[in-house]
Amino acid sequence: MDKDRIYDTERRPRHVIILHIVINMILIAVLALIVINIIGGKGIMNISDLFSGKRERTAGKDFPLEDITEFYYTVSTSTDPPHYQRYRFYTEDGKYMFYHETREGGGWPQTEKDITASGTVTLTEDQWNRFLDSVNNGTVKAREESLDTGYSGPWLYLYWKGDKSKYQEFSFPTYGDLISFEEMCKDLAH
Repeated sequence: MDKDRIYDTERRPRHVIILHIVINMILIAVLALIVINIIGGKGIMNISDLFSGKRERTAGKDFPLEDITEFYYTVSTSTDPPHYQRYRFYTEDGKYMFYHETREGGGWPQTEKDITASGTVTLTEDQWNRFLDSVNNGTVKAREESLDTGYSGPWLYLYWKGDKSKYQEFSFPTYGDLISFEEMCKDLAH
């Protein structure tokens, strides 16, 4: 094969040369995006996300509800009187667990000495399934720095098997779902 013939642009039609240049530019851009996301470590979970632009996951659709291992709900207000509430659902040694903690009174910020109620409950399978139903169809996205100062929450974080610590910041599908979740937690805490 004649090496001069391979690079001879006079024998190739101009549209073929332009097509090769465009394809090479696209491949370089895709490769650059992959490298940036691998180095940056956030935003894109896998190659299919790179092309779909997906930056969040839906519980029960993008990962099975059975894979959920931990969920945090936290509210912390500095109002008079200050108030702090945390609910945590998690699995431990094959058991389903629920932890609740309330801090009230005292000064700001609330500390462990301000705890007025706390406890850990081993959940039945029905109670755990009720929790899973409550987070079903909620979305989980990459954590972001919050520019809101004084925001009381709730801050919601969900973890599951294989999440690779990329998608954790949770949102309920509707405000009504959040209210139902809070009522369920109050029932479990008593």
